[in-house]
Amino acid sequence: MSVMDIVLLTGISGSGKSVALNALEDTGYFCVDNLPPELLQGLVDLEQKRAPNLQRRLAVSVDVRSAQSLPDLLPVVAQLRQEGIMVRSVFLDASTDALVRRFSETRRPHPLSQTGQKVDEASGEKILVDTINLERELLSPLREVSTVIDTTLLRPAQLRTWIHNVVQAAPSRLTLVFESFAFKHGVPIDADFVFDVRMLPNPYYIKELKPLTGRDQPVIDYLAQQPESAEMIAQIEAFLLRWLPTMESDHRSYVTVAIGCTGGQHRSVYCVEQLVQRFAPRGVVLARHREQDAR
Repeated sequence: MSVMDIVLLTGISGSGKSVALNALEDTGYFCVDNLPPELLQGLVDLEQKRAPNLQRRLAVSVDVRSAQSLPDLLPVVAQLRQEGIMVRSVFLDASTDALVRRFSETRRPHPLSQTGQKVDEASGEKILVDTINLERELLSPLREVSTVIDTTLLRPAQLRTWIHNVVQAAPSRLTLVFESFAFKHGVPIDADFVFDVRMLPNPYYIKELKPLTGRDQPVIDYLAQQPESAEMIAQIEAFLLRWLPTMESDHRSYVTVAIGCTGGQHRSVYCVEQLVQRFAPRGVVLARHREQDAR
């Protein structure tokens, strides 16, 4: 029998599923968009017959357009996993403000909206927000069992990179993601834990350090000399070491630890890099720098 690697791509409409699906196709996955959940088992059976004894990489996008049959999806996924088929679920999300802006820019109707209805701009935006909230409710069971990626501030190229990182990580082990961010741009909605490091000394106010980042050696040297930095990192490390085994035993496959400062440039970036070094021996560890990667 062929070896199957399935990526189940779901998420909120307008969050970037088309970009992600194209990225998976470029990586070598056979991609199917908007597959009704009741057809997933049949597709897997067909692919196994077409390529016996070969590894097959399959990416399937399922979203709210299949709203009536969404309750059937999780039982199908559970059955596939019982058969020894690797299924990884990735859920794309974004803030409601970002989604409203994207629909306004593209002038595309939301899949759950009633097309053709005439409303003024204010009423139209309220209806869109209500529709997005309904979609969140319908998809919430899928979100709870998936790796969540917040695309609110991501450019398409950045999303493609993050998708590649997710699918390349070992699926049988917990993947730990450390993500730096700027509080002024909002907390990442895919974060499982959030730590605030704004109380650390800020290199931004030192002229020669201001244009640099937490990955540059002068900033690293400066923050390493601050006792508060070492204490903060040690406390975050101790917290995670205490609770990561519990999450692993609960079959969590992905945990995102978000670390924020004012601008997402110096302190949060430095802390993420230090924590990645400390946790790297434990398994699969990824570093993301939301504000820096977006440049």
